[in-house]
Amino acid sequence: MNGGLRFPLEILRARMSRLRTIMKEMNLDVAVIRTLSTFIYLTGVKWLRPTIIVPVDGEPVVFLAKGEEDGFKELSWIKNVETYVEGGEVMRKVSGYLRELGVKRVGFEFGIEKDAYVFFFEMFKKLNPNVEVVDLSERIAEMRMFKDYAEVRYIREAGLIAKKAMEEVLAMIKPGIAETEIAAEAYDILYRLGSEEPHVYVNAGPHPRVHSEPLSTIKVREGTFVTIVIGADKFRYYANVSRSVFIGSVKPEIATRAEKCTEEIYVRAIELTKPHRRFQDVINELDRIYERYDMKAYRVVGYVHGIGLQAEEPPITTIVPGHRFMKPKPRMVLAMVHSPILIPSLGQVKKEDTFLVKEDGELEAITV
Repeated sequence: MNGGLRFPLEILRARMSRLRTIMKEMNLDVAVIRTLSTFIYLTGVKWLRPTIIVPVDGEPVVFLAKGEEDGFKELSWIKNVETYVEGGEVMRKVSGYLRELGVKRVGFEFGIEKDAYVFFFEMFKKLNPNVEVVDLSERIAEMRMFKDYAEVRYIREAGLIAKKAMEEVLAMIKPGIAETEIAAEAYDILYRLGSEEPHVYVNAGPHPRVHSEPLSTIKVREGTFVTIVIGADKFRYYANVSRSVFIGSVKPEIATRAEKCTEEIYVRAIELTKPHRRFQDVINELDRIYERYDMKAYRVVGYVHGIGLQAEEPPITTIVPGHRFMKPKPRMVLAMVHSPILIPSLGQVKKEDTFLVKEDGELEAITV
């Protein structure tokens, strides 16, 4: 490592080089990166309200609030910094810098994550009416799908954190405890173990919620499922693990079927996910299992998504139908089985772990 860098310098330079190759292929003069995860990917450090301009030739420049520059330079390999003293000044400085370069085609990443604000883009268009804006999102997502050795190392470390946290949290679940109390315990463990931006979701039955941010008014009940989803990170690289437990000694027949179905789906998904097989082909096979257990009506379509600098990133088969026709490839990191079974009056049932697709196409379990 070099100074305060969290990533080897050669890795960061290689990422920038790959981006510039993409820019040349797309005939871009510069790329303007505002999405937080890609900013981390290129600079090696998380920094809120980020802007980095990458010329196809020449050094990249980062725009920061005045006073932040020394701390940023200590943590990042990029030393070319411009400062501003108020938010509106950022776009004026960015636009002025691009005019000095005489750019005609600019690549933007149109993301939905934090700091990829629409008003920034709209302001840019008003200030730069003669500049053609091109969407870089898909090409950057393709680049980030395939993890380098530093990324794999941090995801493995995140996996250890996630497993430890899940073990401790499952042991404290009991009737009467609120979803937020469970989440508080999980966050306490995760931060103590070194996770910097963990994500915790809790769904205590009887009402299932796919994206179950914990609620203080919902408490664990007898005769229902509790599902916990943990996204632990190491230097903002994530590993996901999800588990469901039934609370109570009298288990309805449908709950037993849901548990057996979930376990068989999990095992079969691991067996079927191979580089020669599309995700959709696996989905089709898994649907036969859902049908056999009479659970197809309760399942969410799609079973896998990518993971890395975001706890959920492409390929995302539950959200983007087109991603279902992709195939897993070496150096992808995948979370599966991501989609739960949602049963009214009982809650949701889910079992999910994180896997690395190795060079031989086999899966390495990271959170098992």
